[in-house]
Amino acid sequence: MSKISEQTQLVEAEIRKLEDMGGSLSGKAKKLRDSAFTRFPVVFMLLSTFGLVATLYGFEKVIDEVGFFASHPEMILVVGLVTLAFTGTLYRKLN
Repeated sequence: MSKISEQTQLVEAEIRKLEDMGGSLSGKAKKLRDSAFTRFPVVFMLLSTFGLVATLYGFEKVIDEVGFFASHPEMILVVGLVTLAFTGTLYRKLN
């Protein structure tokens, strides 16, 4: 029985070491990420803005390809408002 308890203690000690190592690595990664953002806020702002604009422009191009929306642009507004109303209602129900 003592060999089993010794092995159990060794395994538990190794598991604790691994858990401690994981915590320190995630903390270091968070510090690195935060320090990169604080050192280069303009770069992150420009990249985020580019991502948003590229996404919106992509949506615009996809909508232009749909013949119905090209000939009835007011329907884009209606579909957009219905989508916003639906997601707002869904958000309220889930919250």
